[in-house]
Amino acid sequence: MTTARVDRERVLVSFAINHMTVAHTSYEMLLQLSASLGCVGVELRNDLSRTLFDGDSPESAGAAARRKGLRILALSEVKDFNDFSSAKLEEAKALMEIAVACGAEAISLIPRNDGVEPGTGDRQANLYLALGELNPLLEDHDLIGLIEPLGFETSSLRHKAEIVKVIETLGAMDRFKLVHDTFHHYLSGDRSIFPEHTGIIHISGVVEPELSVQQMRDEHRVLVDERDRLENIAQIGAFVAAGYTGPVSYEVFSPTVHALTDPKAELSGSFDIIASGLNKMAA
Repeated sequence: MTTARVDRERVLVSFAINHMTVAHTSYEMLLQLSASLGCVGVELRNDLSRTLFDGDSPESAGAAARRKGLRILALSEVKDFNDFSSAKLEEAKALMEIAVACGAEAISLIPRNDGVEPGTGDRQANLYLALGELNPLLEDHDLIGLIEPLGFETSSLRHKAEIVKVIETLGAMDRFKLVHDTFHHYLSGDRSIFPEHTGIIHISGVVEPELSVQQMRDEHRVLVDERDRLENIAQIGAFVAAGYTGPVSYEVFSPTVHALTDPKAELSGSFDIIASGLNKMAA
């Protein structure tokens, strides 16, 4: 991917990198890459084939990020958070303690995605229970819970409006924020964006022209270029127009991207394409 350099300073977004995008890269290399690209921070994961922080202590890992001028935006993930139980509570608490130790700002909450969807009333009741239990824990740890609706038809939580309603009912707007994932937003068909409730935007592209929406899966998520089918630039632009100034974080699952020998060049080119497109929208 090659593109002319553009003035990213004109765009009111801050780029970040989710470790999934460079899944085979060490924590130290992730920090170096993110800093060299002018990113504001990183997101880290407990579902990669490597130990979180590559076995370093959370305190040392946090200090390493800060030395490079990077924020640890979030630790991911508490999976199936809306299938709540005492074990799930302990799982969330353990991740929060690591987040506090490394100086992370948030933890990620991922809904059940196995095709077992309860009825409408039960789905909302489950969400209310989970958020009600997690809210005081987040308060005690001074963290944000980032809730990511998944657009797959097998997801138990696809639409943002349901989440926002529960957050507002609990009066927990300071503790829970949405993840706007451009891939999942496109798949869900949900066009509501709720910028004021959004804590982070996840970006990735799909470029294979023959795929139907129903066929799109994580392995098809690549870097955004001119062939992007997910309308990433339009989606981000809508947030910018609404005053969103939070991080825009690359989360790519494609094995072809994971295998890149020079991810810096490819990521830089993609950032420039996005920035150029946003500049044109704002002109």
